[in-house]
Order: sequence, then structure tokens, then C-alpha cells
Amino acid sequence: MRLFGLIGFPLSHSFSGSYFAAKFQREGIADARYDLYPLSSINLLTALVEQNKELLGLNVTIPYKEKVLPFLNETEPAATDIGAVNTIKIFRKGKNSILKGYNTDIYGFGESLKPLLKESIRSEKALILGTGGASKAVAWVLRKMGFEVIFVSRNPSKPDHISYGMVSESTINEVRVIVNTSPAGMHPHVDDFPDIPYQHLSKKHILYDLVYNPEMTLFLQKGREQGAIIKNGLQMLHLQAEKSWEIWNDL
Repeated sequence: MRLFGLIGFPLSHSFSGSYFAAKFQREGIADARYDLYPLSSINLLTALVEQNKELLGLNVTIPYKEKVLPFLNETEPAATDIGAVNTIKIFRKGKNSILKGYNTDIYGFGESLKPLLKESIRSEKALILGTGGASKAVAWVLRKMGFEVIFVSRNPSKPDHISYGMVSESTINEVRVIVNTSPAGMHPHVDDFPDIPYQHLSKKHILYDLVYNPEMTLFLQKGREQGAIIKNGLQMLHLQAEKSWEIWNDL
């Protein structure tokens, strides 16, 4: 039996387990199983890999997308650039295991955003709300698409970071895409939302929320009320999961 799974802590919010279980049943994949591995410390990863010899691939979620890097033997160039990994392929060579890291959030976010961009982008600006591991993949994709990226953080510490209090009417007018990479609004905290001046949004704006539960967060609802194009993170999750499966099965 080929084993795959998800590491993070906690994993009560996990999408991946049910997704892969349904995929295996739907596609008649009988030789694979996907398990959840809630690791209270990333230091437990080595033992997990050593004790489960049939384990061939892992997804990585909060809070380990960045912390996992020192435990990997190599990373793909994009994941190295970003400094965050959400997929690991485990190569078994005798008694040795080689772990290679990838970032499939890049693919998931990029492919799901493209249909919303109906015209070419030339030096437009984008706001990224939050500065966690997922924000790095989002920023990487947006920059590749030609956007100038501004991060919004509760505690700005870099030149391209601003505080939520600094997001003004002029800031909103200057940007086209606003991506929420923070957990604000995620179930069960459905009454939360990023503190930006939504009244200045318009139909020229695209609001993308990486949160997918609930499907309609207050962030998206407030954007829709102003005529903005909105999208949640569900398609991104599906795409990144399929990309992970492709990597694990690419011999």
C-alpha cells in the first residue's frame, strides 16, 4: 500500500483527507491511502518518515510550510525562491530516504486567478493581506504576472509591508487585486474579516480569499456588495492537490 498524507498542527480544518479519499474511490485507486499526521513539532517529521516505510509523499500545512525547509534534502527552484513548501516527495533508496520539497500553491493560485484577469497586466499593484507561508506563494505568482506587490501586516517590518491602518482610499484605488492569505473569516470565526476600507472597492477590483470554509466569507461578501469580482480558495485547493498527486506519481 502506497501511503501519502498531510502534516501540520492542528489538522481539524483539513481539506486534504476527504479530498484524496474521494479521489481514490472515484478513480478506482486501490493501492494508495492518505492519512493525517498532526505533528505537535516539526522535529517529529524524521521519525514519521523512518517509521512509515511505505510513505511516499506529504502535503504540508500550517504552521510548517516554512519550518519544514531544514528537514529537506532539496527543493525545487520556485520553492527555494519562495521559502515555503507545501508538498514533499519521498524517494526511498535502500535504507535511505531523500525528501524533496515543492510548492504546488503556486500552480493552484495562478491557474485559478488567470481566468479573472481578462486583459494583460502591466505594472499593476496587488495587496496581499497576511504574511504567512501561503502569502509568499501568492506574491511569487503575482510578481510573475507583472504585479507590484504590497503586503498588509499587523506588524509591518519590511519596506514592502504596510499596516492595516495604512490602507487608505488612495491605496485601494491604486490596486486591482486584493488577496486574503490570513485566516480571518475561516470557520468557526466566520464573523471576522480583514480590516480594510471596503467602501472604496469597485467593479475594477478582484478579491480573492484563500479561505474556502465558509465559501462566502465576510471579506468576499463585502467585496461583492461593492461590485468587485470575488473568488474563494476552493479551486486553488483542488488544483494544488492534483498537482501534488502528479508530483508523487511522476517517476
